[in-house]
Amino acid sequence: MRGDLEIASIRHWIVHVPLTSAISWSSGKRSGSTRLICEVETRGGVKGYGETICLLDFVPAVFEGVVAPLGAGLKVTEVERLTRAAEGAGYYHHKRALVFALSALEMAMWDARGKHAGLALHEMWGGAYRSRIEMCAYVYISDPDTVADELLRYRGQGFKSFKLKVGLDPERDVALVAKARETLGPSANLRVDPNGAWTPATAKRMIAKLAPHDLQYIEQPLPVEDLAGAAQLRASSPIPICVDEGAYTLQETMSAIRLGTADVVLLDPHESGGLWQCLKAGAVCEAAGIHVGLHSGGELGLTQAAYLHLAASMPNAKIALDTIYQHHADDILTERIAFEDGHADVPDGPGLGVEVDLEKIESHRSERIVSAYLDPDSPGWFAEKPAY
Repeated sequence: MRGDLEIASIRHWIVHVPLTSAISWSSGKRSGSTRLICEVETRGGVKGYGETICLLDFVPAVFEGVVAPLGAGLKVTEVERLTRAAEGAGYYHHKRALVFALSALEMAMWDARGKHAGLALHEMWGGAYRSRIEMCAYVYISDPDTVADELLRYRGQGFKSFKLKVGLDPERDVALVAKARETLGPSANLRVDPNGAWTPATAKRMIAKLAPHDLQYIEQPLPVEDLAGAAQLRASSPIPICVDEGAYTLQETMSAIRLGTADVVLLDPHESGGLWQCLKAGAVCEAAGIHVGLHSGGELGLTQAAYLHLAASMPNAKIALDTIYQHHADDILTERIAFEDGHADVPDGPGLGVEVDLEKIESHRSERIVSAYLDPDSPGWFAEKPAY
């Protein structure tokens, strides 16, 4: 019955799951992932679960004050109505403050909808264009003298795509990429991410130095606001330019395409406001002949499962998915998602196709947001964009 699809209750948790070891990047130091986990229960007794990034204090405030009240009483099929209502509550002015909170409930609604229908998410989105998804080895070691061992370890596990964090120091960045290419040989896909640390002038100089190493792409080389600079840089760059933070929302994705800022777009349902918005952005990119990947922001099992369904459903999701999922010491699922030979199988159960472990959620419950944007070992330090 249609009444069974109505949301009867919504609850959420803030969890912090530690990483096996801390990782540093151009915006800070991360010891674990803080996430907001959402549960919806329908009047038909079906529970759905969602997850989102929760690295800043506004996420739970917006979820509790805006998203959850608007979702109460909706049917789990009404994700578009939820999105429009939340934007209409004043957040059309502040979409970037809305999307993280919105996506947790939206994912839970899709999970519950799939369970009601007895269908996996990809089966509701046009079917699995592919059933096995390539994953990218995300290497956070920035020391060229020690990175080879980590790269070889991943290659031994079957990975063929590799990502490095740069944007820390020009000379070290070039040496790091050179060592990675020397270690991996010419056939590996190698990509780098400066996290918006470069000025346009620095980006030109760095690209000239990195071009001989045959990079798959450079992700977000300039600060997110510099759309004109990004378009000019892409027009002159021999290395493909990937946009991530510069194409958070559906409208920003369209702007990136119109202005010519991107050869590749990394999508993220948390940063676009949900799985449905992410699928729309993927379709816009497909129409423009642009391949897409998915951004890694500290995903636990619910998000990792959602990513696999998204990548299965979008024909142009041909780029190995970024992930730091395997860097976590634990998960909130009863059974962790396995990577084999550098790939992951798309879940085939109803909804997200994975099962949460409520005891693990409780064990990782956190009363505070643990930031990833500062370095506790360097008091007074903060990320400056662009840094150099």
